[in-house]
Amino acid sequence: MEYRRLGKSGLQVSALSFGSWVSFSKQINDKTAEELMSIAYDNGINFFDNAEVYALGESEKMMGRVIKRKKWDRTSFLVSSKAFWGWRGKQNKPNQTGCSRKHLIEACNEALQRLQVDYLDLYYCHRPDKNTPIEETVWAMNHLIQQGKVLYWGTSEWSAAEIMEAHRVASQLQLIGPTMEQPQYNLFEREKVEKDYADIYRTVGLGTTIWSPLASGLLSGKYNDGLPKGSRFALEGFDWLKDRWIMDDKIKKVKKLSELAAKLKVSTAALSIAWCIKNPHVSTAILGATKKQQLTENLKALEVLPLLTAEVLEKIEKIMQNKPILPDF
Repeated sequence: MEYRRLGKSGLQVSALSFGSWVSFSKQINDKTAEELMSIAYDNGINFFDNAEVYALGESEKMMGRVIKRKKWDRTSFLVSSKAFWGWRGKQNKPNQTGCSRKHLIEACNEALQRLQVDYLDLYYCHRPDKNTPIEETVWAMNHLIQQGKVLYWGTSEWSAAEIMEAHRVASQLQLIGPTMEQPQYNLFEREKVEKDYADIYRTVGLGTTIWSPLASGLLSGKYNDGLPKGSRFALEGFDWLKDRWIMDDKIKKVKKLSELAAKLKVSTAALSIAWCIKNPHVSTAILGATKKQQLTENLKALEVLPLLTAEVLEKIEKIMQNKPILPDF
């Protein structure tokens, strides 16, 4: 396993990590979750990602049960939570959502209980909150860090301007600013990571814990010939994923990627994930899996990295035709 610094912090995170979104509680049970987390940990993965809203809290409970059973040295792994939407779904009342001091602190305490840990290594504002002053959010995160309940705080799907505003406030008030951002990043979704955040890497520094490196499975190639039963796109309630990604032009591009992967004698999934972590600004790519073979195949992305020569990368660009135009600094 390769380990990378999380932005400009001293924290080292595995280049590949493991997340529970969609799968935990919805697609897999405790036994499978434990098997997959064990495979991940045994292969050097040290970061396990979660959020209050995943399966309305049940995902964190499941991960917490696994962590308790495994009895891993707590200093050997990182676990996260994210707060914004709350976990009560339609039953959410005022102050049970957003990035107010009240919700961030209460959500953190609830996540600690569900995950059965004493502190969160990483804690995110899952979305920007237009109704809460950024000063309040930064103060709340700083307070949790001072209490020892959180070690590093960050954002998810924030704009570059919003991230920099948090840093400005933190600097002005001499508080701890955000260390990392969790954006979507894959061969189809490139603008934020490659273009929008370009100046932040260079100035204050930014770690990225990217999600959906396979575009919800589309870049694995498994949808090249239709919609497999039991796949993520086939799940009830996730039609928006299917509508967004299942498009003829994208399938055509994935098929061409699959042809390139075959020539390299690797899987389309491993190639797609390796492409993500080839970017030096990607601290870690969060893997999601429901089966052992899925995870073991995705872990092979590390073996594909050395194959991504300038020539191969150029072939990928010719297939995708979507490289962002970067600003001149």
